[in-house]
Amino acid sequence: MYVGTLSFDLLLGDVRSLKEKRSVVRPIVAELRRAYAVSVAEVGDQDLYRRTEIGLAVVSGDTGHLVDVLDRCERWVAARPEVELLSVRRRIHGDDE
Repeated sequence: MYVGTLSFDLLLGDVRSLKEKRSVVRPIVAELRRAYAVSVAEVGDQDLYRRTEIGLAVVSGDTGHLVDVLDRCERWVAARPEVELLSVRRRIHGDDE
């Protein structure tokens, strides 16, 4: 069994309140969950309205599939016009750890 995680540090566009932030972050989280069958949530910077951290996790029996899903999720987030991707942290954990 392999577990892969991504942590996205995002800068949001023209957002002036936490309510506006939710209207940007929620669709991103929902679409990642729906399109890629991953576990995903806003995990940091919840009190800042122009920044957010989104965490994502995938479990698979095959590292090739795991890396493919992580790559597709990263490309999808990077292509979102309403956010600027500041950094991504990727980790893969296997049975040997």
